[in-house]
Amino acid sequence: MTRILQITDPHLTIPPAKLCGQVNTLARLRGLVSAIKAAGPAQTPDAVVITGDLSHGGSAQSYALFRKEIERLHLPFYVIPGNHDNREAMRVAFGDAPYLPRAGRLNWATELPNLHLIGLDTLTEGKGSGEIDSQTAAFLSRTLARIGTKPALIAMHHPPFDSGITFMDDIGLKGIERLKTVLANARAPVRIICGHVHNMMVGMVGDTVAISAPSPASSFPVDYRDDAPAGFVTGSGGYMLHEWHGAFRSCAIDLSEAEGPFPFRI
Repeated sequence: MTRILQITDPHLTIPPAKLCGQVNTLARLRGLVSAIKAAGPAQTPDAVVITGDLSHGGSAQSYALFRKEIERLHLPFYVIPGNHDNREAMRVAFGDAPYLPRAGRLNWATELPNLHLIGLDTLTEGKGSGEIDSQTAAFLSRTLARIGTKPALIAMHHPPFDSGITFMDDIGLKGIERLKTVLANARAPVRIICGHVHNMMVGMVGDTVAISAPSPASSFPVDYRDDAPAGFVTGSGGYMLHEWHGAFRSCAIDLSEAEGPFPFRI
């Protein structure tokens, strides 16, 4: 079995600054890492993937702070950019990572036990929306052809489906048809994981399941009205665990405080 832990959208700011003046995201990230460490052998991931918006402003200092915290897990970790990230600053900050390309989009692939992990760079610099461009689609097509029938977990930032939250879908993903065409030719079982919408949601790209993850920084109200107010709530979400054990299984881990577990009683 291979188990991947997914963190998304920590939106790290440099103290004393807070996210939109409201949330200490460094404290949230520290709490998240501590909770993962406390779970210990109950979860035992093989690797961690961070699906974008590591930083809220894309500064070198924010990436250094992020790296300091994530390295407390003592696990291999893999990063892709989100719409708030800076591609070149990330390339510098994580430049010792052998999986990251030295030029162009930060598309990469790595082989883990029983599973290929693929990262796709959907960042369109200067915009909130993202794209599967022709370069990324070609990279994914080559990678899926190379791995054959070995299962693949594809990580990207922007969900390849509409969330129903109007202000987020306005900065959604372009090039979904390109992605759908590539996936239709895959011979391996594939699952897509993503972030951006700060909630766990499940969608489809053709016959492929795609799952977005909650953010530890904030959440967006699931309000499907066309005139729903654009904004966030300060509640912290959690993270996701994805497993391959002959089939995919994905589970959201809630960070809210709770007592127990208590034994069942008749």
